[in-house]
Amino acid sequence: MKAAILNGYNKNGCDLEIKDIAIPEITEDEVLIKISTAGVNPLDNMIIKGEVKLIVPYKMPLVMGNEFCGIVEKTGSNVKGFKKGDRVYARMPLSKIGAFAEYTAIDFRAIALVPEYLSDEEAAAVPLTALTALQSYELMNLKKGDTLFISGGTGSVGAMAIPIAKSLGATVYTNGSSDNEKRVLSLGVDRFIDYKKEDYADILSDVDCILDTLGERELAKELSVLKQGGSIVSLRAMPNREFAERSEMCAFKKFVFTMAGSKFDKMAAAKGQKYFFIFVHEDGAGLARVSEIFEKDKVEASVDGIFSLDDVNKALQKAAAGGSKGKAVLRI
Repeated sequence: MKAAILNGYNKNGCDLEIKDIAIPEITEDEVLIKISTAGVNPLDNMIIKGEVKLIVPYKMPLVMGNEFCGIVEKTGSNVKGFKKGDRVYARMPLSKIGAFAEYTAIDFRAIALVPEYLSDEEAAAVPLTALTALQSYELMNLKKGDTLFISGGTGSVGAMAIPIAKSLGATVYTNGSSDNEKRVLSLGVDRFIDYKKEDYADILSDVDCILDTLGERELAKELSVLKQGGSIVSLRAMPNREFAERSEMCAFKKFVFTMAGSKFDKMAAAKGQKYFFIFVHEDGAGLARVSEIFEKDKVEASVDGIFSLDDVNKALQKAAAGGSKGKAVLRI
């Protein structure tokens, strides 16, 4: 089968190599998937540059790709709830990515059935960002009636995070450029803030929860609009001790991330706030919940560019450039 391979980390980025490799064998707990489409994410570029190797140390050569849509071809003896021919999608397990390929073997507990109304291209754009949102909301205990600010919520994360938050009954605010306002409001945002005209810090106060997509440069301002005792989940700032303990990391990594995240923990503690960092993990049950939300509300999945597997490096460049209105997708 054809697959896109990373042969080694490169802090400046590098091209993946398209190679022919063997179709993977499945274990008793896995299913063999014939991949139809795969989502391309900023995370893929971070992996290439070695920026997450302290969190997940991958062995090289590595079949790249973190999310997919495909058809079940074969099932292991312990597999329950899935059969040959099912159309499924997933965030690949952290320890075993490999969606940029014609086939993949994956634990059945990581997959879920695709909502029928989504195309394969749309479905491939869902798992990573939808699970990021869902797992973030679980950490911050977002509930009906809460106010939520999603910083920079006009990209692929916001496209999933906004409708999922609305399905939970939250009031949602976000900011971004005006050319995205109509699309974001259609997702259910209660207040859109044009960052070129208004500063969210002058508008928002005592927000219950914040989903940070912008990172360290915005964190102090975000915390200033978060209520006393509120929770913030960051996708872009540094991991902290809580993250290391939640991820059951070794003592050395707990020490490293305690030091790395101490600045943010102290900033949050000043107002009794809670700071969390998230690195989204596979979760078939969570993705099944996402499918239920999508089927009920007919959430749209935003695709911004479709590429062939041979053009994977062009897709990665698009993901790295930012400013996207949706997910770049590989048609395998």
